[in-house]
Amino acid sequence: MQHFKYYSSRSCLFVWFVVMPLLLCSCFGVKADISIRADGSGKLALEYRVSHMVEALGRLDGNERWQTIPLGRADFERSMARLPMLRLSSFSTTQDNRDIINRAELEFRNIEDLLAFLDPSGAGKYGTFSRENGTSRLTLILAESQPDIDPDLLSLVKEISAGYSLSFSLSAAGIAELFLTDSEGNAAALPDSVSLVSRGRNVSVSIDTGEVFALAGGMRLEFTW
Repeated sequence: MQHFKYYSSRSCLFVWFVVMPLLLCSCFGVKADISIRADGSGKLALEYRVSHMVEALGRLDGNERWQTIPLGRADFERSMARLPMLRLSSFSTTQDNRDIINRAELEFRNIEDLLAFLDPSGAGKYGTFSRENGTSRLTLILAESQPDIDPDLLSLVKEISAGYSLSFSLSAAGIAELFLTDSEGNAAALPDSVSLVSRGRNVSVSIDTGEVFALAGGMRLEFTW
């Protein structure tokens, strides 16, 4: 009986710290359109589609660590207070039976200010920017590698994330390119459902949220222009 209690407790901890964050992160969709002018300034148009379940759980005591995306105007305003070089030029919220839909437009003066918003860790963990020999390079990690996730859990993640997608686009003054790799920058096979425009004045990618979390090696976007 003592062994059973230990096993049961450990299982509960696994569900709380591993399974629940993964499921919650699957119940949202993001559309981010980045426009960059020749001087490096520009705007970021965002649409967050967030499940009512995620919004409700995010307000519970102790769940703040899971609230990694802005859930309302107050969250955006706190980000603007932390990042005074950014400006929130517009914001609106609507909702339907399943989701809360936040739309916001941010203006930035340079790519570094934009990156501070896209990667709030401030440590370059989820995004980096560099310029070399006249080429600008912006990398964003959508998902870290998760090679040991149970197949049944992945199936559940795909089921509850149905209808949600992650979409990113970038337009620049010149010709841009977009490369998709695993989170370490290595070439990787991608699901057939990926919609990709890899070269042009506007490059973009769209992928189902559940498909992103199913990639064992994670996923990284690399924009160059």
